[in-house]
Amino acid sequence: MAPKKQQSGEEKVLLGRPGNNLKIGVVGLPNVGKSTFFNAITSSAVPAENYPFCTIDPTESRVAVPDERFDWLCEQYKPGSRIPAHLTIIDIAGLVKGASTGAGLGNA
Repeated sequence: MAPKKQQSGEEKVLLGRPGNNLKIGVVGLPNVGKSTFFNAITSSAVPAENYPFCTIDPTESRVAVPDERFDWLCEQYKPGSRIPAHLTIIDIAGLVKGASTGAGLGNA
């Protein structure tokens, strides 16, 4: 009988569950254009006015990521379904000094 193969001591480590969804948050100081940037990327109509704290609650939008390589693969292999990668973008209210203690939005 042949001797058993010894298994290597290294195990492959997975860093999370693989998927095709990404999330980002647009963070910055008040009145620097975060909501305008969010509107440009997502083609939405979130209020982007020129007064402090126009955005109070975070706004979330999901956008398909265009990829020519994905289109080429689908044309070549003709899969049963096409599920492109998506990017979830979150528009967060402007950060001010002392926000961790409740400052800002009239809480100071």
